[in-house]
Amino acid sequence: MSKKTYQQSTEEIMLQVGSQFNGLSEKEASKRLEENGLNQLKEKPKKSSFQLFIETFKDAMVIILLIVAVIQLLMGAHVESIVIFAVLLLNSFVSVIQTKKAEGSLDALKSLSAPDANVFREGKEKVVLAKELVVGDVVLLEAGDYIPADGRLLEVGSLKVDEGMLTGESVPVEKNLASINQTVPIGDQNNMVFSGTIVTYGRGRFVVTATGNDTEIGQVADLLEGTVEQKTPLQRGLDSFSKKLSLAILALSLVILGVQIFRILVHGGSGDMTADLLNAFMFAVAVAVAAIPEALQSIVTIVLSIGTKNMAKKQAIIRQLPAVETLGATSVVCTDKTGTLTQNKMTVMAYYLPNDKEEEVTDPNKWTSDFKQLMTISLLANDAAITETGEKIGDPTEIAFLDYSEKLTQPYREIRELYPRLQELPFDSDRKLMSTLHYMSEEHLLLTKGGPDIVLERSNRILVDGKVELLTEDMRMKIQEQNEAFSNRALRVLAFAYRPLENRSLVLEDEQELIFVGLMAMIDPPREEVKQAVSDARDAGIKTVMITGDHKTTAVAIAKEIGISTEGDLAFTGVELDALSEDELKENLERISVYARVSPENKIRIVRAWQEKGHVSAMTGDGVNDAPALKQADIGIAMGTGTDVAKDASAMILTDDNFASIISAVKVGRNVFDNIKKAIAYLFAGNLGAIIAILFALLMGWDNPFTALQLLFINLVNDSLPAIALGMEKAEPTIMKRAPRNPNEGIFSGNTLTSVTYRGLLIGLAVIIAQYLGMAQSPELGVAMAFSTLIWSRTLQTLPARSNSQTALKAGLFSNKMVMIAIVVCSSLYGVTLIPGIRQIFSIPTNFSLNEIIISVALAISATVLMEVTKLGIKAVKRINQKTQVNPINE
Repeated sequence: MSKKTYQQSTEEIMLQVGSQFNGLSEKEASKRLEENGLNQLKEKPKKSSFQLFIETFKDAMVIILLIVAVIQLLMGAHVESIVIFAVLLLNSFVSVIQTKKAEGSLDALKSLSAPDANVFREGKEKVVLAKELVVGDVVLLEAGDYIPADGRLLEVGSLKVDEGMLTGESVPVEKNLASINQTVPIGDQNNMVFSGTIVTYGRGRFVVTATGNDTEIGQVADLLEGTVEQKTPLQRGLDSFSKKLSLAILALSLVILGVQIFRILVHGGSGDMTADLLNAFMFAVAVAVAAIPEALQSIVTIVLSIGTKNMAKKQAIIRQLPAVETLGATSVVCTDKTGTLTQNKMTVMAYYLPNDKEEEVTDPNKWTSDFKQLMTISLLANDAAITETGEKIGDPTEIAFLDYSEKLTQPYREIRELYPRLQELPFDSDRKLMSTLHYMSEEHLLLTKGGPDIVLERSNRILVDGKVELLTEDMRMKIQEQNEAFSNRALRVLAFAYRPLENRSLVLEDEQELIFVGLMAMIDPPREEVKQAVSDARDAGIKTVMITGDHKTTAVAIAKEIGISTEGDLAFTGVELDALSEDELKENLERISVYARVSPENKIRIVRAWQEKGHVSAMTGDGVNDAPALKQADIGIAMGTGTDVAKDASAMILTDDNFASIISAVKVGRNVFDNIKKAIAYLFAGNLGAIIAILFALLMGWDNPFTALQLLFINLVNDSLPAIALGMEKAEPTIMKRAPRNPNEGIFSGNTLTSVTYRGLLIGLAVIIAQYLGMAQSPELGVAMAFSTLIWSRTLQTLPARSNSQTALKAGLFSNKMVMIAIVVCSSLYGVTLIPGIRQIFSIPTNFSLNEIIISVALAISATVLMEVTKLGIKAVKRINQKTQVNPINE
């Protein structure tokens, strides 16, 4: 097995890329550029807007509507066909716009590329366009530079690089030149630099080993291009239902047409064969129009939009509408640690001084001399600063010391003004120390901070209760034990020491024979509200999994503290995960609560593993490395402070980067899905009532009870407002105490189908009675009364449609004012159909009067009351059954 780039020596790398320390020649660079292409990301061609538009017509229900519209056009029913075409076009345009909005992840990746680079060509330093870099180029780096390509470091000078966009780590990585023998993740490849990351400190020189799509960021781009966005559970449910409904409608329409033609051939019809066949066709078309809820797609979109507004109040911005209801089905949340579960702010959690109790004293005048010395060193051997506007500049660890001092009411500027820096020995990743020189207490003191092992090794004395003593082996062991105790709590530890100096010219040899002062321990602490949010998620049947680029020890410690990791749970690093087979991963998946030091490929694999088990997965992230997994997940959740790449690959953005906001959004998502089901059930119950009336008329040999225009008016105009109003119902009190719904369950799961069928039967019965009463005078009046009763029944059905378990009175008649407004508006719209000139369009004869209206309204009210009374009966039966189970009769 060949060595990876970070495992080879610099000599091997230079030989492999065919370069030297002073760079390539211009001729060789030009040749390589021509052979390998520009150093930029390549993308596959995207579908045009026209292609996307055509694809919207592949839906089964859309095809049926197109057939209906064409038939009506051929038969001269121009108004009806135009209305259907208009609805289909509107839905297609909305779909194309949403799809186009979702594109852009790769564009955002490209924007991360550096515009130019400082390189060595023929031994001379020059600036070239970053896209013209080639493998073998030697690039110079300074603080603030974007790294333009992947490469192996040849030279470092206190070099630190922010690789958070690739690894998720909040702390810049210290770079070195050492070869690495074992296999390690990107975050531990400290002798490498990667395209798109930023130099935060120091300088360096590297040889380019990969450009364009061969870089780590290029591999992320390939993953993004190859990742197919998942359809939401609602989309899958509607697609499946749409196909089944379309086949049923087609079959029913053909049967009805066949029955009609058979009757004409056997009984001879009216004598006018053409007119009879035309009527037969119109009967079959009426069934199709009655069965298809033409406004369904628009109503679902509107209800989802209402959900997005509610989610925005919970700090969640929805980029793709279907994501609203997906949250309601979410059963696994894979979350990043830094900034989402934690504060993304290194914080001093503890300190250690020999023979000194740890006690935070907020009055600096009451500090012990040892603690004062510890604080002084932490503030002076420190390059961080806080500007007048509150902006914090510098290494997060050093900023933590400034914050700690301010918390203890000791302004750090006072200390720095009192003891100005005279000289310094900057931090170096090899020696792991930083020292500064100051004039204090009438002498020059060298103040040092660094890794505990290094500082302790270089110390021979110790400060105890204000006195300097020899550092004994017992003391040394005690300090090491305390350092280990801090490390076991996943705290990052630094040691502090000092020594008097006679000379004022600092050299590295001065960092010897130090006086040990103490330790300070830091961590990026959890957000206060996260522990409760994780508990709430568990109550709602949602598993929380931490996926982070941080170290395993730190990740597990945080996970245990906030309740993500419990007794018996497992934790894996990316390397350990790679060693697992698919079967082993599936076997352990539900016990793994923490993944650390992971790669983008690892994240996608974890998300897919949960999806293959039938779970709806949410994935949070903020870096470029998160983008492929965000796209793969059922719902990708980007952080508001994250990269544009992550945001473009996500379906939702958290403006406050807070895990607790995800759980709040889940509650909204569950309520949105409940309300969509109520709206869909409302639409189909009304449509079922119309179909029942049509089929009964067919069997009895009556005239078709409705015209196609009447049905389109009800489906598109009258039913829309009540359905939208149902989308505004408040959440049930127990909504976050139930398990997530099964993503594979149908739209009419549970008792929804029973409710739709029952309400549809009552509506159909009311319409049949109305048509029968009207036919006593004339067939035309029978049709008018059927239409009138159907429109009133469907409008008043809004009240029982609000809940399958509660009556409208129990839920509160005015708890959803939009329902009452919708009923009033629909009543007014019905009045419009009775206006002279318009009533003829809706086939309402002149002898249709107030008496017929009263009969229609009475029949509709009767059906509505029966719907509500039945709920009370079912509830009473359940109550009796529960009592019987609790208090069984002794035989």
